[in-house]
Amino acid sequence: MKVHEYQAKEIFRSYGVPVPEGKVAFSRDDALKAADALGGYPVVVKAQIHAGGRGKGGGVKLAHSREEVGMIADDILGMTLVTHQTGPQGREVKKILVEAGQKIAAELYLSLLVDRETASIVIMASREGGMDIEEVAAKTPEKIIKVHVDPLCGIQGYHLRDVAFGLAMPPETMKPFTAMLKQLYTLFVANDCSLVEINPLIVTQDNQVIALDAKVDMDSNAMFRHKDLLELRDLDEEDPLEVEASKYNLNYINLDGNVGNIVNGAGLAMATMDIIKNAGAEPANFMDVGGGATAEMVENALRIILMDSKVKAVLINIFGGILRCDVFAQGVVQAARKTGINIPVVVRMEGTNVEEGKRILAESGLDLTSAVDLKDAAAKVAAAI
Repeated sequence: MKVHEYQAKEIFRSYGVPVPEGKVAFSRDDALKAADALGGYPVVVKAQIHAGGRGKGGGVKLAHSREEVGMIADDILGMTLVTHQTGPQGREVKKILVEAGQKIAAELYLSLLVDRETASIVIMASREGGMDIEEVAAKTPEKIIKVHVDPLCGIQGYHLRDVAFGLAMPPETMKPFTAMLKQLYTLFVANDCSLVEINPLIVTQDNQVIALDAKVDMDSNAMFRHKDLLELRDLDEEDPLEVEASKYNLNYINLDGNVGNIVNGAGLAMATMDIIKNAGAEPANFMDVGGGATAEMVENALRIILMDSKVKAVLINIFGGILRCDVFAQGVVQAARKTGINIPVVVRMEGTNVEEGKRILAESGLDLTSAVDLKDAAAKVAAAI
């Protein structure tokens, strides 16, 4: 689950991580009041969307007067902000963050994330702050420091020193930096985060260490432990179809292709997407209804896929284990009658009660194409496209 920068900074504040003074604004008047409350200029006006690269897209601007704040707020609020992370369609900006400007002496990069290869939490840092870290990693990987922390042991003093020395922190900032990093680690673990990123982390001219930016991603599967954090979820920033699927405990990710697919099991879903591509078509989604799916879940899965205007055909691939083929077939028939399918649907089923499932589909009177195996199913759906 992603949160906005202003929300991430509120979390930072609660853990004692220094951030600039600022306030979120939803209108020009809000922005002017926020700037007035800061008591001085310049101030920074920042678009709030769930994407990086906002500055390059015109979503971060410096204002040197009250009049400039108003003009910038008018420009940014309501704009469609396009960055390398939003895709060409961009995101509409509905809120902005107005913050006090800072006297910057140095810009650094700092992040914590889960490293599955080493089963550790890795601290990544670089003196090349304020830049795309991907570009730094590609062109000058030696400029990135990596320190791995065993989550069973927790962060230790030597981890903090390794990062600080790697960044060549001056003696005056060593203590505030290590104190801040320790609190960031505590925040990361306590909130089941998958990523905490500060780009840039600045050292001011009076040797303060401040998180000028803040990005926090949390594991959605852990949100049952954090009811308070769930309130930070902004559904306007998420794909509407993915939001709809989450209401029914369906694992759905919207993609750019034209073949919708419904599969039970994440591994089988990945394989199905691969074989669709191999057949010359493009998957429109990842959809795992799960091993214990009911007829109602299957119905909702098909309904959601058909809501996507890009979908020109549907491939249903089910291996009947926990989810019996006859139960699944009932769900398909139920969904087809309610939604009025008007595009080709190819069905491949194997497993428990497969013959009964095929009988239900055959006697439904629906225009469904059966496939003998997965290769045959992919070929038929590609031909239908």
